[in-house]
Amino acid sequence: MITLIIALLSGLGFFVAYNTYGRWLGSKIFRLSANAICPSERLKDGVDFVPTNKSIVFGHHFTSIAGTGPIVGPAIAIMWGWVPALLWVVLGSIFIGAVHDFGALVVSLRNNGQTVGDIAGRVLNKRVRMLFLLTLFMALTVVLAIFGLVIAAVFKQYPAAIFPCIIQIPIALVIGVLLHRKGIDLLLPSAIALVIMYITVIYGDSGLLKSFNASMASWPIWTWVIVLLGYSYVASVLPVWTLLQPRDYINSLQLISALALIMLGLIVAAFSGFTPEGSTSPQSLEFVAPAFQLKPEGAPMIFPFLFITIACGAISGFHCLVSSGTSSKQLKNEPDARFVGYGGMLTEGFLATIVIIACGAGLGLGLMKEGVLLTGEEAWQAQYSSWAAAGSLTEKVGAFVNGAANFLKTLGLSPNVSIALMGVLVASFAGTTLDTACRLQRYVVQELASTIGGKSCEKNRIKSPLSLLQNKHAATIFAIVIATGMAAIPPGGAEWSWANAGKGGLILWPLFGATNQLLAGLSFLVITFYLWRRGRAVWFLVIPMVFMLIMPIWAMTYQLFLAPGWLIAEKPNWLLGGIGLSTIALEIWMIIEALKLFPKAKGILEEHALDQNTA
Repeated sequence: MITLIIALLSGLGFFVAYNTYGRWLGSKIFRLSANAICPSERLKDGVDFVPTNKSIVFGHHFTSIAGTGPIVGPAIAIMWGWVPALLWVVLGSIFIGAVHDFGALVVSLRNNGQTVGDIAGRVLNKRVRMLFLLTLFMALTVVLAIFGLVIAAVFKQYPAAIFPCIIQIPIALVIGVLLHRKGIDLLLPSAIALVIMYITVIYGDSGLLKSFNASMASWPIWTWVIVLLGYSYVASVLPVWTLLQPRDYINSLQLISALALIMLGLIVAAFSGFTPEGSTSPQSLEFVAPAFQLKPEGAPMIFPFLFITIACGAISGFHCLVSSGTSSKQLKNEPDARFVGYGGMLTEGFLATIVIIACGAGLGLGLMKEGVLLTGEEAWQAQYSSWAAAGSLTEKVGAFVNGAANFLKTLGLSPNVSIALMGVLVASFAGTTLDTACRLQRYVVQELASTIGGKSCEKNRIKSPLSLLQNKHAATIFAIVIATGMAAIPPGGAEWSWANAGKGGLILWPLFGATNQLLAGLSFLVITFYLWRRGRAVWFLVIPMVFMLIMPIWAMTYQLFLAPGWLIAEKPNWLLGGIGLSTIALEIWMIIEALKLFPKAKGILEEHALDQNTA
């Protein structure tokens, strides 16, 4: 019963936070105004800047920030105990993550929909802007290089998810055209699309659909990576109303309906237990994961790595890119920012809470391992025998899928359908993150080209060769080519072969966790300076900002210099070590720039401030 109580109390906590702390931030700190003209109206172009209803923007925002992060992070961090993982998710979401996402969204709304990296040059200085944009470029390149591999791995693990994910695309295109040209409401056609997708899941394990899924699952990794990056190019240059908005809205309905089914199953299991197939004795729903386990076998220390491992679900720097890169260009009403920014992060926090319950308790209701049914603590130990065993993508995704599927089975759904539904959930969100990241990378490339090329033009009074990269197609192709090149490199010194192609993103993936959380700290820095210059309160930002600047540098230092550190290993990894050291140096440099400027900036608007009327 405690698992159900935890789920209900967490949901209640998020609801109360949204209507108290979130409301205070919106009205007293950011002073959202229904009379303000948003960038979507001021710069309306029908491609990126498109005034949109808040529920549709929420769908895009939520599915873009969620991805696989709130699933794989909690699914491995629970090894330190479900209590630390749960506390970080709930408290982190309310007081850090939601504030970060909301703040980045509002600051971008007040600066013509520019990214946080671009805004840094105005509220801090131009050097910080350049450093920030370079950090964004590196982080997004890793995301693009790795997520094709992630999706391919999920498809191979759960082939029944392939066709339902693919069928979303043409359906979303049709809905997007109808919505734009006919002005129809998006809810009904999206609900119909969701039903169609669920039908393909139910019948995906039979007949032609089964053959189709099996054939696609047999594709090599490199094929999937190329196809998915090619799709990302198309999706990121199309107007947002054609594919991005309707597809993400469908996915948001999918997640909400899946969460509702999981909660119903959780209630049934809490009161009635569950008898897994192949067993005659019912299993009671209880946590089989340890409440605290500070030294799991092979795991790094809980501090700082709990706060790096669980990023999405508590606080993630990637979210500032979505808030300031795409969502701010679509909101048509400033007060909608609380629903999208603060509410979107709380919803993700609730998803991460459900993941912890699914892995920590749902798994104990039954797990098939090599043809043997395991229950209770045996099921937990089989999935989480060591950090290395539980840390692979297959095991992390599998822990959530199997645990959540057990909740669906209590409702009478078949094992195949239950597992397929959860597989579709994971793959769909990874897909939305991939093409949103591609669109965001396009903005970053354009901003970098404008900055570097602009200096060249001013000096030499000639057209910069980088001006080509200010074009959306050229910038997107550049981003895709760089990501494809990285993906093509064999990981870990392996030989060049078709079998290894597509896995190159794994080379820099160990850097991503700390770099991602560093982005959150730097984003807090920008939000703090934005408010400080306007004489607003910043006390509620200082602790989260300092925390999110300390944790990444602590984790990066550990990875560099403590066994088995990249620079002290028998065979040092000079690539990771060099980038890691450079990242630390960039962070320290930006912090020094901020500390020098902070005493001089209070109450003084930045030069060329775009929102004097809201100061």
